[in-house]
Amino acid sequence: QVQLVESGGGLVQAGDSLRLSCTASGRNFASYAIGWFRRAPGQDRKSVASIDSGKSTWYTDSVKGRFTISRDNAKNTVYLQMNSLQPEDTAVYICGARRGYEYNYWGRGTQVTVSS
Repeated sequence: QVQLVESGGGLVQAGDSLRLSCTASGRNFASYAIGWFRRAPGQDRKSVASIDSGKSTWYTDSVKGRFTISRDNAKNTVYLQMNSLQPEDTAVYICGARRGYEYNYWGRGTQVTVSS
């Protein structure tokens, strides 16, 4: 069992930066792949970035070059550094954890609002 808690969201202006954290409780955090997702108003949840147990990363095209995902297994935490934020990045950001192909554990999310 893994419990995930997101933090670091807020209201910022276009061009600003934020760093989100996803902190896990439970055993064997290092063995989980962690993904960041976002849900914009009226839209479905979409994948943003992920990092696996070997620290290989993936990004959706719209955030490449602006967002960086990283993990600190000693702190049971995955970070999402978000630079050059744009209004279209406004969403609830949610982290998930998986060992297999499907994400089994989810946090409640943190709101990111970017004003123009």
